[in-house]
Amino acid sequence: MARELTERGWEVPPFRIDVADYRSYLDRADYARFKDYYARPGQLWFHEKSLEHYLAAVLLDLGPDDVYIDVANAHSPAPDVYQHLFGCKVYRQDMIYPVGIQGNVIGGDAAQMPLPDGFAGKMALHCSFEHFEGDSDAGFIREARRVLRPGGRVCILPLYLFQTYAIQTDPLAQPPGRMDFEPDATLHCVQGYINRHGRFYDADHLERRIMSNLGDLKMTLYDVQNTGEVDASCYLRFMMVLEKPANSDKDES
Repeated sequence: MARELTERGWEVPPFRIDVADYRSYLDRADYARFKDYYARPGQLWFHEKSLEHYLAAVLLDLGPDDVYIDVANAHSPAPDVYQHLFGCKVYRQDMIYPVGIQGNVIGGDAAQMPLPDGFAGKMALHCSFEHFEGDSDAGFIREARRVLRPGGRVCILPLYLFQTYAIQTDPLAQPPGRMDFEPDATLHCVQGYINRHGRFYDADHLERRIMSNLGDLKMTLYDVQNTGEVDASCYLRFMMVLEKPANSDKDES
């Protein structure tokens, strides 16, 4: 997939994880503090999730002056870890929270956040962007343009790519009635996936749904080379960082 993207003229630099630095991050983050998260059954996913948190922090270059939003948070401890390690001001956003802002909790659609322009300097989506149904993926990209401050960044990881445009779903996770999937997507039904929607982009749809909505955002895709050195259970391959120019004017919707 990286070769196809490169052939289209897109830069997809290789990225190697500093495994020793990741181990140091784990020690400092002390995920054992979050017992409901850390001790959850099926802990095989722990290295993958903590690796995503670590890499997003590295790519965002978090610091004490940052206002950070954890988009599609789903009770992840990442904001608490980031606040503890980097001193940034953190918010958690998700559709599962009541619509509006209560303290540092932002409820509602990530494509229509109740926030002023230029509210945040950094945002990340950890294994969540693929669950954005319908046109909400493109909608979030446009919203990121508005919510980010000049010089701000958003990190999306993993970014799921495939040779064909596809949506993965677990039939047992479907809502009552029916759910409409995009007619140009190949549907893969996987029992045990637990989620009702997981989007995999091919190059055409990545260009159509993401790149065409970037505006002045700069996109960088990274091809992660050595997740197996962290743990055999890790599956992260591609990451995307969007950056708003430091001299960006107020973006039109």
